[in-house]
Amino acid sequence: MSQNELGIVGGKVQPRVSASHWSELWRKEDWWATWLGLAITLIGLVLFINGSSWRWVAVVPGKWTTIAQLTQHFAENWLRYVAQFALWSVTFASALSIMGHDARKFLPAFVFVYVLSVIVFVIGQWDVANFYGFEAPLVALLAGLLIANLIGLPRSLDIGFRVEFYIKTAIVLMGATVPFTLIVWAGPVVIVQASIVSLVTFGIIYSVAVRLGLDKRLAATLGAGGAVCGVSAAIAIAGAVGAKKEHAPIAITLVLLFAIPMIFILPFVAHALNLPAGVAGAWIGTSELADAAGLAAAQTYAGLTDGDIAGATVGTGEQAVLAFTLMKVVGRDVWIGIWAFVLAIVATTRWNEGEPGRKPKASEIWIRFPKFVIGFLAASLIVTWVTRDYGLADFNRVVNPDFVAPIKDLRTWAFIFCFLSIGLSTRIRELKGVGGKPLAAFSIGVAVNVVLGFVLSAWLFAEYWTNFAP
Repeated sequence: MSQNELGIVGGKVQPRVSASHWSELWRKEDWWATWLGLAITLIGLVLFINGSSWRWVAVVPGKWTTIAQLTQHFAENWLRYVAQFALWSVTFASALSIMGHDARKFLPAFVFVYVLSVIVFVIGQWDVANFYGFEAPLVALLAGLLIANLIGLPRSLDIGFRVEFYIKTAIVLMGATVPFTLIVWAGPVVIVQASIVSLVTFGIIYSVAVRLGLDKRLAATLGAGGAVCGVSAAIAIAGAVGAKKEHAPIAITLVLLFAIPMIFILPFVAHALNLPAGVAGAWIGTSELADAAGLAAAQTYAGLTDGDIAGATVGTGEQAVLAFTLMKVVGRDVWIGIWAFVLAIVATTRWNEGEPGRKPKASEIWIRFPKFVIGFLAASLIVTWVTRDYGLADFNRVVNPDFVAPIKDLRTWAFIFCFLSIGLSTRIRELKGVGGKPLAAFSIGVAVNVVLGFVLSAWLFAEYWTNFAP
């Protein structure tokens, strides 16, 4: 059986449901992630046009300091959580049932996933966790790893750990939160700087990894994890290139190994260098590997800036956070679709495991191409169309709170389901035989990324970021 016919369920390789021709539209996970993501986007659009939104169902735990605040939140919103659970469980179970899986086994497993997701979301919203950069998706990943490797779980729950299904759905929803108009509003400097970083960092990690003898699919997964958006990119690219089941966990482990320390290192180094707020935010956005960790670092620098009584730092904390957002969430994250598109074709045409010199058919390229990338682009186009007559100020005032923000919250839930499932299905002992080569390739790429980001932000485009205004 070829690698194309295999899928990851609960961290284990299993045969995918065979499908051909038009039946792929309702028998393949990629397409179902696309349909679900686009359905949520289109329903959100209809609600927005009629003066409503997904907000009631897209409930998330609020920031909290005391148990009393937490208790009050759930006392007032428990019915919303029930409705949200019903939404997710019915849609996922229905899709899996049509794809040929046993929905009756999935539902109790998803109850476990959802309840645990609520718990880790609550932990991620705790002010103490926020201070140290432990956002909900990161907490979910760490909690899953601890439970799986220290406690253990019955194998009957594995059917609920639908890593690829959750992340593909989340990526389609990500498209709805990144309209192309945002890229235009960001300006040419953001686009150029993000493109330089994405291309250079990916190229270095990939080339070093291949020279060290690593599989090209692992090299591509590592490169995307370092160049684009960390965990999300690693999973998406692993699926696009047909990577082995252990490749994504290796990349995820390395992303976390570097992302967490940089939460503390980057803002304090930037403050020690007395970088203007906009420059620091851009440097963090160019250098950090994960959105949650990068936002924590940017917010840390924002606190240092706003708390600078002597006024030695140029700019405001808001400048730092927005500069980070433009560089990382808009500029770099949009590359996930580009890399998935390009690498899916490269993997099919250049990395075939068949006979040497065999040229793949056009149909094979289509079969291997990750369909959720189409969903990402389609969702982005929908939101682009909605916002075509809005300026940035009106977008932030009207479109974002009533249309984009609720979809973003639903996307966050899907990310948490994914990261939790990664942790729950990853056995640390399975990664022991990896060796130091992936670490070496990734380390070199991260080092170049940090230096390159500093040169671009503090020297080449320093004037732009210093005078950058929200």
